[in-house]
Amino acid sequence: MITKHAYKDLGQHNYNWLKARYHFSFAEYYDPQRLGFGALRVINDDIISAGKGFGMHPHKDMEIITYVRKGAISHKDSMGNEGRTAAGSVQVMSAGSGIYHSEKNAESEDTKLYQIWIEPREMNVTPRWDSKDFPAAPVNDALALLVSGDKKDIQNGALYINQDAYIYGGVIQKDARITHKIHQQAYILLSKGAAEINGVLLEQGDGASLDNAEDVTITAQQDTEILIIDVPKAQH
Repeated sequence: MITKHAYKDLGQHNYNWLKARYHFSFAEYYDPQRLGFGALRVINDDIISAGKGFGMHPHKDMEIITYVRKGAISHKDSMGNEGRTAAGSVQVMSAGSGIYHSEKNAESEDTKLYQIWIEPREMNVTPRWDSKDFPAAPVNDALALLVSGDKKDIQNGALYINQDAYIYGGVIQKDARITHKIHQQAYILLSKGAAEINGVLLEQGDGASLDNAEDVTITAQQDTEILIIDVPKAQH
């Protein structure tokens, strides 16, 4: 079954320097019917003003994935990691036993990104951070595997996280039709464009949850940027 979550219906808050839309309950937004989706706990659709960002703050036992859609985000953490992740790229952080980090928009333009939190498979692991650029060319056959909880996928270019989860993404060419296999249950984000997802129209900013399905068929009505977050049911 597919359930559409339209952009206009998402939770939201305007902090002046940060304009946030929430797919699930977070911060000032609370909806008892929107507490997550299996092991997926947070999806924030954020616009961060130029020169602004999140100062040093702690995390523990959470897999945090950032997909940058416009601009760039600059990361620093208490493990000594530093990096700049630009549009079309992904960073991952296993908070594990505990880590402090900051995320700043050091650019001269607004940065737009998805911040995704997934519950970990194991608690108290050693914290880690990584990032990677992914191909931007539109596809008409299959989406790239960006993030995986299977270490074997690292050899094929995926970023590793501490959970049996998979994140696929990319730009699907206009009029292309892709059938994508679902391993567990999936949450879909449509970042740009418009597409029919199992017959349901999604437009820019919309999301959809998909459960009890073996696959999903995506028909792009224009060049469409999309993420598929495939996660297990909640474990904790």
